[in-house]
Amino acid sequence: MSIIDTFDPERRAVLNPEDVYKPVEGFPDTVLVTFSKKIIDIALEMYECSPCAWLYAGEKVPVYCFETGNCRLGIIRTHMGAPMTVALMEELIAMGGRQFVFFGSCGTLDASIPAGHLIVPEAAYRDEGTSYHYMPASAGDFVNIPTAETTAGTIEDMGIPVIRTKVWTTDGLYRETRANMAKRVAEGCRVVDMECSAIMAAAAFRGVRTYQFLYAEDNLDAVEWDPRTMGRVPASASELYLRTAVETGCRVNVGKDNF
Repeated sequence: MSIIDTFDPERRAVLNPEDVYKPVEGFPDTVLVTFSKKIIDIALEMYECSPCAWLYAGEKVPVYCFETGNCRLGIIRTHMGAPMTVALMEELIAMGGRQFVFFGSCGTLDASIPAGHLIVPEAAYRDEGTSYHYMPASAGDFVNIPTAETTAGTIEDMGIPVIRTKVWTTDGLYRETRANMAKRVAEGCRVVDMECSAIMAAAAFRGVRTYQFLYAEDNLDAVEWDPRTMGRVPASASELYLRTAVETGCRVNVGKDNF
């Protein structure tokens, strides 16, 4: 028996997020999820944020709540990788979250995509283990993303160029070999990340809506790996990514998404 045979449609597990976390009164329906401490710091400067809940992932992780216009949102910093990211999303659902906007960096498999460019995944290749606990292997190698049109449309309405593409989601950060990269490129993937297929599979299983956009950082499509802006994204770019997430969150928060 392998990881791809582990799916069980039973809704209840031995340990469930609602066994650990209870609904929080006034918890925001829509939560923005970033992987960047810098973006959290910018959010605290731009908006009147206050902690409305706490998660515990080896440390206390605040869920901040804030309002902008008539829109009330939450924002949290998650951890890199599918297992922890999905676990934290499960806990946010237990607290009352019903819609999520994920945004983080990705590597490009196409050197023509410039650093900082926004990407909306339309489908994600399942090269990670977490999705197989939420979606059977028979569903296919790719997880389709029904919210992609809304996400891309929001970004385009903001006047920001965006690329729509398939994404390669992998657990093996240091095992992105040339041979595997060539296979994913042949299947239509232009970028690589570590969470997309898992969070989309989990969202489908739990019946919540999840949106995601990525921003390009390092490039794998060269003779040698090129870090480009990795670790040194300018504050102006981080602010743009945050504003894009807020705009997406507010749009879906008022029910304009009818995917």
